[in-house]
Amino acid sequence: MILLVFRIFIFLLGGYLVIIALSSTIKSLVLPRSAPDQLTRLVFLLIRRLFMLRLRRVTLYHEKDHIMAFFAPISLLTLVPVWLALVLIGYTGMFWATGSKTLFQALQMSGSSLLTLGFATTDSPWQTLLVYSEALIGLILIALLIAYLPTMYSAFSRREAAVTLLEVRAGQPPSAVEMILRYNRIQGLDQLTELWRTWEAWFAEVEESHTSHPALCFFRSPQPDHSWVTAAGAVLDAASLILSTVDVPNNPSAALCVRAGFLAFRHIVNYFDIPYNPSPYFPDIPISITRQEFDEACEQMSSNGIPLRPDRDQAWTDFAGWRVNYDSNLLALAAMTMAPEAPWSSDRAPKDIILPLLNRAKSFS
Repeated sequence: MILLVFRIFIFLLGGYLVIIALSSTIKSLVLPRSAPDQLTRLVFLLIRRLFMLRLRRVTLYHEKDHIMAFFAPISLLTLVPVWLALVLIGYTGMFWATGSKTLFQALQMSGSSLLTLGFATTDSPWQTLLVYSEALIGLILIALLIAYLPTMYSAFSRREAAVTLLEVRAGQPPSAVEMILRYNRIQGLDQLTELWRTWEAWFAEVEESHTSHPALCFFRSPQPDHSWVTAAGAVLDAASLILSTVDVPNNPSAALCVRAGFLAFRHIVNYFDIPYNPSPYFPDIPISITRQEFDEACEQMSSNGIPLRPDRDQAWTDFAGWRVNYDSNLLALAAMTMAPEAPWSSDRAPKDIILPLLNRAKSFS
């Protein structure tokens, strides 16, 4: 009787492990929305800590970038053997609970079924059902990963196309002031409207893809000095300067671009459980840009023929009022992704950000 109860317990425990693996797979590869998964998170964080140990001996940024370029791909591929291992262990317990004489025999049956090798057979109808179900799960896991990678790399390619094009408009590293100066010299500030609309759509796509497939956040740009985070920060700062400081007609597209940007940042940091204030207000909450830095940017624009609003104090207040909506999240993402140095973003971000092992999936209004 005691042995029967123990076998039932092992069977249920094995089934629970299989459910954990399937749930993690669905949340990570199938579900088209943000769904924090503790197993995926644990794998990525443990591998990241191994990478951080390796980086302790590296000082040059380009060497760090070369090492961290492997972080996301390795973490993503590690998920597959982790899922398969959970299924293997779970079914081993279920095979043992349904009549396998030894644990090793149950393990052989489970491995033969999961990897569709077919070298282990059984005459038990219950174990035959288990064999078929495990073989089906193994095939599904591999097929999902094969189908998942093209989708993810397609989103990555679209993200990086905009980042690369920004170098022509904002310099390298990307600078909000440089972007305004170049548009004023070449096309005219009125042509910025098209840029705001393009990046508003870009922010919406990044929000969707980087919360549905959070591994994308850690995929680094093909060029070591490029980063989707610093590029986004330059665009947001440029839009904020246009709305607050540059004396041009009011442009609703710039305001919509800023709003799309800080909402995208909020959704992404919310997934990673990074704390932030959902209702920031300046001057109650300061920004990382100093008044001196703002004045220096104004002098640079003014000396190059950019018309500025006469009330500098009000311009600073308005700029900070826009910036405060994305300031802390921009710095957090720059630290989390180890972005290359760029003005007004990664140059003042913390060296690294420690993410909790467990995600509380908090929400914001």
